Amino acid sequence: MTTPTTLTDWLVYIEQQHPSNIAMGLERVREVAARLQIEAPARHVIVVGGTNGKGSTVAFIEAIGRAAGWKVGAYTSPHLLHYNERVRIDGADASDAALVEAFAAVEAVRGETALTYFEFGTLAALWLLQRSGLDLAVLEIGLGGRLDAVNIIDSDVAVITTVDIDHSDWLGEDREAIGGEKAGIIRAWKPVVLGEIDPPSSVLRRAYLLGANAIRAGSDYFFEPIDARHWCWRDVAVRLELPMPALQAPVQLANAAAAIAALQALPVALPQAAWAQGIADAQVVGRLQRSDVAGVEVLLDVGHNPQAARALAQALGAQSIAGSTHAIYAALADKDVSAVVEAVAAQVDHWALAGLEGGRGQSAQVLRQRLQGTAAGQAPCHDTVASAVRAVLAMAAPGDRVLVFGSFHTVADALNALRSAH
Repeated sequence: MTTPTTLTDWLVYIEQQHPSNIAMGLERVREVAARLQIEAPARHVIVVGGTNGKGSTVAFIEAIGRAAGWKVGAYTSPHLLHYNERVRIDGADASDAALVEAFAAVEAVRGETALTYFEFGTLAALWLLQRSGLDLAVLEIGLGGRLDAVNIIDSDVAVITTVDIDHSDWLGEDREAIGGEKAGIIRAWKPVVLGEIDPPSSVLRRAYLLGANAIRAGSDYFFEPIDARHWCWRDVAVRLELPMPALQAPVQLANAAAAIAALQALPVALPQAAWAQGIADAQVVGRLQRSDVAGVEVLLDVGHNPQAARALAQALGAQSIAGSTHAIYAALADKDVSAVVEAVAAQVDHWALAGLEGGRGQSAQVLRQRLQGTAAGQAPCHDTVASAVRAVLAMAAPGDRVLVFGSFHTVADALNALRSAH
């Protein structure tokens, strides 16, 4: 085999190396990590799991840490436009050259050990982070927790943002089963932040059995708005008055609060000014991302399960507009599309459906068939997200709102379409 030399070549190569997208079990990953001498990727490590809110919570932790003057690295997935987005060091995406070096390091030691695309990428990211002299590494779980490749790392603090129904084929059919998988990131005698008021008993049971310090929203820390521009985070010892996040959806207060709780749980104090600065600085592409196209507000959101759709509906309802709301929806084939549409339907006046390519994608026509009996059951179909964006923007009037949502793929296609148009 000719060794790949570019990032594009490496990504093609690692995708071809394993016949299954997700092969459960950490033994192979641990074995290769040991050969790479991967131990702790930073002086302090926070691992973030959960159904929704992981990426935003990582962004808040990262921004607050950097505002404190720390050198911070982050590993997230999936990416929207470029693979480089998955690894950030000191606020900058990893370069092609750095990722090529990291992939080559993994390949040099893995021998005959098979790795999935995600496992290969995770090991490369950890290798890169460990070599960067970081004060803090923030690692996002890809799927579940217990058997996720990121879970080879023992964190100082774990965060479980929310638990809801998603990836049922892999994680289970109900919150208790899914919570049991996500609770696999909890470590004995270490803090775990639970970002929702009513976590599944499977999560609480795991924390109890391990002697972990469960730090629960609504029990151990609290947060509430003060006015339109400020909110308050508090626990038994600390009270912080903070600016509203730049990430404006109401659910982002819960994510920001969990991020603060995680950093408070580390055995090191942060400068007082870092909390407000980090909350104001945090940004995540594709989370209720706004732009203006000829007087039409365009919103992009990666939300793809019922819980995320409910949060999206809450955000839409909180912001009145002069005109109509048009929704473009495109989803992967394994999603509960009816529940997603039903959650958002009250906030949408006109629907359009778009197809997604790839092994997990589906055509707009198949999507519409699955949505029979819902508000989107008679919506016009478009072959691609790009064609849907063009068609809907052509008919939208100034003062209208266009929402494009349903998956990371949907938002990536919409971003490319909007950039091509300008």
